Amino acid sequence: MDLAFLHPLYEHPGPWASVYAGTSAPSESMARERSLAAAAVSHELAEQGADEATCRAVHQAVEELRPATEPHGRALFAQDGRVVLDPPLAAPPPANEAVWAPLPRTAPLLDLAGEDPVCVVAYVDRRGARFELRGAPGGGVAGGVAGRRWPVHRTGAVDRPERHFHLRVENTWEHNAAEFADALAVCQEDTRADLLILVGEDRERHAVRDRLPRRLLDRVVETPYGEGGRLLDEDLTRIRAEHVRRRAAEEVERFLAARGPDAEGRRGAVEEVADLVEAAREHRIDELLVRAEGPDTHRAVWVGEDPDQLAVRRTELRALGLAEDHARSARADDALLRSVATTGAPAISVTPAPEAAEAGIPVGGLGALLHRT
Repeated sequence: MDLAFLHPLYEHPGPWASVYAGTSAPSESMARERSLAAAAVSHELAEQGADEATCRAVHQAVEELRPATEPHGRALFAQDGRVVLDPPLAAPPPANEAVWAPLPRTAPLLDLAGEDPVCVVAYVDRRGARFELRGAPGGGVAGGVAGRRWPVHRTGAVDRPERHFHLRVENTWEHNAAEFADALAVCQEDTRADLLILVGEDRERHAVRDRLPRRLLDRVVETPYGEGGRLLDEDLTRIRAEHVRRRAAEEVERFLAARGPDAEGRRGAVEEVADLVEAAREHRIDELLVRAEGPDTHRAVWVGEDPDQLAVRRTELRALGLAEDHARSARADDALLRSVATTGAPAISVTPAPEAAEAGIPVGGLGALLHRT
């Protein structure tokens, strides 16, 4: 997950109210249920020490949630009487959660709002390609290209003139496939799509895929036409979920391969909290891996207002220019997410990968791939 959208949360010191609020299915009692949920979370925040203005802001935001626009709910991050950030959730939270803490409680976003890949669906045939953006704000038609119109179909004849005609057909199609692949590569760059879905007949799909840049091949999925010549929503949901699982599994494999020392004795991955904190302070984390149920995710670390003021022991913060009485205790997962978000590194939940859960990888629930120097 690209964490850039979290930057507004780290522009101001805490404490923060973090709320994960689901939306129930429409019913006659829906308004009353929302009112009760709003009262419950605002009461919970007040019990934890949140100021009255922030409790009111959260109360109002929860009451305003609507299943039609937020089918799964929202995460709400508030302080000083206003909601600063309210990303929609891609999956419902197990239960409404309200936390008042020195740092925003962002770790659940990796699973609840997390890997929801932006897709370009490319409908290809011999005459043209049409691109559709799915899973992003402003989704819809994302472009297309018309290929050479003639000749594009073979005939059944086999004499010499017809063989010449067939060759021209093949040349036309090869030209069109290359043009479609170039246009799709440009579309991916413009939309920053995570996934390219080629829809069409086998030969046309394969021809376009074979001409795509190598850097895009691990983003490509092929599928035949659905009903009405369009990719069905349920097929899109399945393809995206498979992509998320595959990517999580690949990152676990990368992490396992990097845990051992190289020829010079350097490790490309770490998972002990002390090592993770040191790597975060030194901006050496290339990607953070989080397994939500790991025991180290809620381990307490010490933080200051600056994301680089991060330590396992409170006394260590003196060396980072922070007086001990200004140190605050925070969860390790939220502290590390703040650090990597401010340095531009991504984070990924490995929970979708069954092998990660079964093997307990990373061991404590937190791990990092490091920059190669």
